[in-house]
Amino acid sequence: MKSVCLYFNIHQPFRLKRYRFFDIGNDHYYYDDFANDEIVSRVAEQSYIPTANTLLDMIKTHGKDFKCSISISGTAIEQLQLYVPEFIELLKKLADTGCVEFLSGTYAHGLSSLEDPEEFARQVKEHDTLIHSLFGKRPTVMHNTELIFDDDIALMVASMGFKAALTEGAKHILGWKSPNFVYCSASAPKLKLLLTNDKLISDVSRNFNNPEWAEYPLTADKYIDWIASTPEDQQVINLCFSMDTFGSFLPASTGIFDFLKALPHFGKQRGVTFATPSEVLPKLKPADALAIPFPLSGVDEARDVSAWKGNVLQREALNKLYSVAERVDLCTDRRLKQDWQYLQSSDHFYYMSTKNQADGAAHSMFSPYDSPYSAFTNYMNVLADFIVRVEEQYPLSIENEELNSLLLTIRNQAAEIESLNKEISTIRTNIMQSDEYKKKKAESLPAPVEEKPAPKKRGPGRPRKKKEA
Repeated sequence: MKSVCLYFNIHQPFRLKRYRFFDIGNDHYYYDDFANDEIVSRVAEQSYIPTANTLLDMIKTHGKDFKCSISISGTAIEQLQLYVPEFIELLKKLADTGCVEFLSGTYAHGLSSLEDPEEFARQVKEHDTLIHSLFGKRPTVMHNTELIFDDDIALMVASMGFKAALTEGAKHILGWKSPNFVYCSASAPKLKLLLTNDKLISDVSRNFNNPEWAEYPLTADKYIDWIASTPEDQQVINLCFSMDTFGSFLPASTGIFDFLKALPHFGKQRGVTFATPSEVLPKLKPADALAIPFPLSGVDEARDVSAWKGNVLQREALNKLYSVAERVDLCTDRRLKQDWQYLQSSDHFYYMSTKNQADGAAHSMFSPYDSPYSAFTNYMNVLADFIVRVEEQYPLSIENEELNSLLLTIRNQAAEIESLNKEISTIRTNIMQSDEYKKKKAESLPAPVEEKPAPKKRGPGRPRKKKEA
């Protein structure tokens, strides 16, 4: 029986306001609150809320026969809590059904997996702590930013204890192989890989509302038939969508919610089940080991990371940002650390892309700037002010080698203190459990005081004797 793993990705960055050169050193607040409120509220009304309600209806109708997964960034959660708290309550209801699995990821939907392994681990930990506190679920499957993945990231993800990672079923990696199998990483064999089926995803996200498409209109029964007709040995179909696809990119008037709601019904008829990745993984053994020497992603035609690192502007901005990573890690300023999170969102670098034709049009459609150069200028102005604030606490005159030495000393001291505390705790426990300690404790206790009997009370009817004169 084939299983469909349906994934919904939710992310919203903190968008930057227009920040001029003359604001550097004078204005330390970088965000366009009006735009963030307007966009998040609109997308939630058009897409997030109706999609969540549709999923709840599907679970209510089909019970455990319908399951799905959700990946949501920490920055999206923060804004939804601020502007659309009712959607967070809907996510909690979905979590309570036991039919929805929440995936891991980076807190700010950033590029730290490509730039800074320590920051990557820290962001993943912070993200998963937030997911657990809100929804009571501890993620076990990694969904990195825009499905970015390679052999080095596989090693990091495996070292964090994840049992699997979701990534793009890119043709230049798979070759003749199908994405509809479970694979494992060549660099970390214990880490299983789930690959997205790009064709079946595109049939919905790009062609559902395209009357010029040869298969138009796409119906739920036709879609399930395509899934069921895949070779019998291909047991898992991974379909990963941005939740914006439903209701925002494809408005409700197109019938997209009716399409989504009908999928489990026709799946049951054709022997196609809907499952979470954690259900699928124990049942299926890896078909092969995949080597991914260069980073891939689920964005743009090339399916690489050129959407964020493809030109000089983007690389300069990334290098400048992560050049202060170690100093930010040392600081205790909560506001500074919060800005550090928000400035890492991949969207800022996506807006700087100078690609042409189809990819360039996609970048321009999502960008709030007139051009990639405006995006770069605005971001670098903000970053310049941010670095000034970092330098106030940890001057840039301190060389990285010296800073690394300081960090190493601090970490070694912390490890030594922790080790000594454990040793003291063990010694204290052994002492308290020893016979000699128990004997001394018993001897030190005061002797029990003998209680005197209480004086007898006179009877109520017995008269008191008068003293003789």
